[in-house]
Amino acid sequence: MNRLPDRLPAARFSTRLAFLVAGFGIACWAPLVPFAKQRLGVDDGVLGLLLLCIGVGSVIAMVLTGALTARYGSKPVIVAGGAGLAVVLPTLAIVDTAPELGIALTLFGACLGSLDVAMNIHAVDVERAEGRPLMSGFHALFSVGGFLGSTMMTFLLSSHIGTVVSTLPCALLMLVAIAVVRPGFIVSAHASDAPLFALPRGIVLLICALAAIAFLVEGALLDWSALLITGAGLVSPAQGGIGYMAFSIAMTAGRFGGDALTLRIGDRAMMFWGGVIAVAGLPVLLIASNAALAMSGFVLIGLGASNVVPVLFRRAGSQTAMPSTAAVAAMTTTGYAGNLAGPAIVGFVAKATGLPTAFFILTALMCLVPACAHLVTNRRA
Repeated sequence: MNRLPDRLPAARFSTRLAFLVAGFGIACWAPLVPFAKQRLGVDDGVLGLLLLCIGVGSVIAMVLTGALTARYGSKPVIVAGGAGLAVVLPTLAIVDTAPELGIALTLFGACLGSLDVAMNIHAVDVERAEGRPLMSGFHALFSVGGFLGSTMMTFLLSSHIGTVVSTLPCALLMLVAIAVVRPGFIVSAHASDAPLFALPRGIVLLICALAAIAFLVEGALLDWSALLITGAGLVSPAQGGIGYMAFSIAMTAGRFGGDALTLRIGDRAMMFWGGVIAVAGLPVLLIASNAALAMSGFVLIGLGASNVVPVLFRRAGSQTAMPSTAAVAAMTTTGYAGNLAGPAIVGFVAKATGLPTAFFILTALMCLVPACAHLVTNRRA
């Protein structure tokens, strides 16, 4: 990494755009789901299995990407993942049988998973080289990409130009973005003999568990919050999505200001107080007697949780129990698994005990975040 200080601005910009591309790419698929269901003529059960293919592809790729990045650096993996995401996107609007869509979604998920791990590893490297917090800002760009992707795809589909044609400008934008930022990535290969898969150990086990909890809560809010507030009679069914919208806006805003605040108060305080605020927001949401109070709960959860995951990524990259690439890959994989499995687990608990009880259990789990802040941010970890 010759003349690394001179390359850091370009590396920082490239990393930000990689996060934006990842959020943009996955968000472009969401508006296509109803069209895919109609084109294939499948029921909700088959569609659910097809959507699971994204998770399967992502998890498989995440498990392998840590070793690939350690051996070859994050740059080629980011470029391949981002380009693959763009290339596969139009095929999701073309294939017209369930097996073909399953294969395409698996490939789409694999590209997303490899990009997710590699860009976070690169983010850790850039942040370490700069010597200041940057992770929150990187993750904020993922949220911005999600907003832009869903907005652009929805606009194109609303213009009645066809699903395939609608995907092409989105795919082209992603390809152009990857091509533009490709020279800016720094060379970050760590070890030529990295194992293909490494189980998390030591402090990484705790980091992975906390990441799974954070992603589990986010996934539960995405899939169940509308039912929670409409079931309580706080809003009409048509307005059920405003809770998650408030959560998302608060989380994005929190991440844009997170790096400056972390620099001021440190990782430990950020993780502790962020966890406390998120934990406080959950009971506010659960006991709310009107929509305004429920929205304040969503905002508290979003603001509090916004910088927990960035801190965990930073600690995964700086711990000494195992190689940083393997630790970041393990954290990404377990976090995604929590996001994937969380809504289903909430559903099972809700069926047995009721949805509010399931969310109170999530509150108890979220308490582990501030409780473990000292352990995770211990310099000797």
